[in-house]
Amino acid sequence: MDIATATYVLVGSIFALLLTGLPLAFITGLVALLFTLGFFGPDALPLVTTRIYGFVTEYSLVAVPMFVLMASLLDRSGIARDLFNGMRVFAGRLPGGVAVQTIVVAFFLAAMSGIIGGEIVLLGILALPQMLRLGYHRNISIGVVCAGGALGTMMPPSIVLIIYGLLASESIADLFTAAVTPALILMGSYVAYVLTRCLMRPELGPPLSEEELRAPGHSRLGALKAVLSPACIAAMVLGSIYGGIASVTEAAAMGVFAVVLLVALRGELSVVIIRDSLTQTINTCGMIVWIGVGAAILVGVYNLMGGNRFVADSILGLDLAPIAIVLVMMAILIVLGLFMDWIGIAMLTLPIFVPIVEKLGYDPVWFGILFAINMQVSFLSPPFGPAAFYLKGVAPPEISLRDIYGSLLPFIAIQVGVLALMLAFPQVAIWPL
Repeated sequence: MDIATATYVLVGSIFALLLTGLPLAFITGLVALLFTLGFFGPDALPLVTTRIYGFVTEYSLVAVPMFVLMASLLDRSGIARDLFNGMRVFAGRLPGGVAVQTIVVAFFLAAMSGIIGGEIVLLGILALPQMLRLGYHRNISIGVVCAGGALGTMMPPSIVLIIYGLLASESIADLFTAAVTPALILMGSYVAYVLTRCLMRPELGPPLSEEELRAPGHSRLGALKAVLSPACIAAMVLGSIYGGIASVTEAAAMGVFAVVLLVALRGELSVVIIRDSLTQTINTCGMIVWIGVGAAILVGVYNLMGGNRFVADSILGLDLAPIAIVLVMMAILIVLGLFMDWIGIAMLTLPIFVPIVEKLGYDPVWFGILFAINMQVSFLSPPFGPAAFYLKGVAPPEISLRDIYGSLLPFIAIQVGVLALMLAFPQVAIWPL
């Protein structure tokens, strides 16, 4: 079997097995073992263990459980709840103000943890019922929760960017620095969309009533205190990275310590919170590691077969301008995002795509920003769209998946628009480097 035929069989096998409902980690591992035996025989099996060892001993991966633990502690403490309630004071009488503050709170949460699923669930519990109770249009309420929660793919300390930096052998600090401007543009675009719609039609996002504004606990001083604590944690984590004081892994550990200390000072620290947070961290990171192990084996075997050269020659051999080749890669990522989890997409495509990007003369950091935005699109887009399933788990029963997906379409269009902006003007992302 030549490499071209093997490539089609390999890709076809993965998609066929995905239809069976098997976890992606098991699928990639199984396909890798079969191709290892088929191409190289039993003597090549030690290559599999070598790939596993190389992946699980990567030091940068330690940052992932640290940031997941931060998010888990935030989920179970009252920090995020107080942040949301405090921001309502600053929303005031602005039409769509609560939706805008939901996006801002999501931005803060993304800057503290970089975990997407937890943010969407948290906002689905805190923000969605509030907006529906205040008379906000269902589509706007759902859209801001999912789109705001997905900002974690872009805003440092994004787990997506950490994995990209690991696979592309790029500086994670540089990726974080480059991601801030696009993240702010995304947040600003969401806010502009909500304000435009609500100012044109105030009934879509009614301002807070006088009773709401005068309710107990709505003082500006209390609201400022609720905002300052999370802001200090985010500033400490990101500032230590940007200032060269700590590596990403060390900054993650500092962030966990700061959150634990804050939870303790609030009198909320307990054995139950610690236990549940650690359990969620183990479950989440276990999924990431298993998918990473399976994909690392598959990519290693495929490269040994000559697959990376085949794909690179096929793409570079296209009679297209370099930017058109990047557009083809973006299209491939968008299609894969309809059916696969981001970690699987990253593990399978980046080892092949990043060298091609470098050969074309583009900055891999810029491509990392494109990848992160693309994965943000995949979080919202049907039929997989994990953001919809996260929200459905905590949304009122009358809200269906169809309602959620319909509400996300304008926000997907905004994401695609920002992706096009980054493609057309790379300096928007990489100017701080």
